[in-house]
Amino acid sequence: MDALSKLLTTREWILADNATATSLLGAVEPAPQGGVETLNLGAPEAVLAHHRASLAAGADVILTNSFAANGGRAKISVSGGPDLELYALNRAAAQIAREAAEGAEREIVVAGSLGPTGQIMAPMGSLSHAGAVEIYHAQAEALKEGGADLLWFETLSSAEELRAAAEAALLTGMEWTVTMSFDTAGQTMMGLTPARLAAAVEQVTHKPLAFGANCGVSASDNLRAIAELGASGSERPLIAKGNAGIAHQVGARLEYDGTPGLMADYAALARDLGCRIIGGCCGTTPAHLAAMRDALTDRPRAPRPTLDLIAERLGSFTS
Repeated sequence: MDALSKLLTTREWILADNATATSLLGAVEPAPQGGVETLNLGAPEAVLAHHRASLAAGADVILTNSFAANGGRAKISVSGGPDLELYALNRAAAQIAREAAEGAEREIVVAGSLGPTGQIMAPMGSLSHAGAVEIYHAQAEALKEGGADLLWFETLSSAEELRAAAEAALLTGMEWTVTMSFDTAGQTMMGLTPARLAAAVEQVTHKPLAFGANCGVSASDNLRAIAELGASGSERPLIAKGNAGIAHQVGARLEYDGTPGLMADYAALARDLGCRIIGGCCGTTPAHLAAMRDALTDRPRAPRPTLDLIAERLGSFTS
């Protein structure tokens, strides 16, 4: 049995880590040219420190620093052009996370993070299914070699991406999870609703261990998507990994207005909606994560929250 499934058999809930990119951008000066993924080779000690801080705050699952390190986004997010050693970058991401996990005193799951390709897939765009599978398979093999326990596809937006992710995971011989960002009036950028995600998950041959929603516009919007996923009737474990409030532009940086208290409420509400895996996306820090773990540990389970209660606790929905 894979590491995540083992935890799911013994735990009511599992805490995933806090944001990787926004945490590293706040810890490294100047900001790395070409994206935080380049720190895996240029400043691995900063990435290791991030993982250790997440573990100290209570994380059971840590995501590798590899979100944008794929062949589709290399020129956009990682830079370096065709000579960039993406394989080494991803392998190092998994190795650093594995080092952090092995230093913990409890069982930790290392999840290989794979984000969107940065291209629109056919039939609306030019990226073919085979091309997307190739991009993801190459990244997945490097994460596997580096020591990742499973593949964690996140912030996807289309059923086409999901099908490519499933095939790449099958080719790599690894279990996988998937989350999408419902950031456009309750749908993904490509118009996928939570209900259609739940249906698409059941249509792939190599099905994910768990699925859900990450990122988005706000914590409340994220849980609205989770509520819709829960209403789909799927028996697969749900993942909730929302942002720490809403982003605001402050100078050249984005800052998130969600407090640790707000994310503690978010975690408890996500659990009461039926989520088994709960964490934080953009703007979440170890302080947010520690508050989330305290809430999950100390607060008794409550009835399934209504949308009105979610808006009351976390703020009104943005659409």
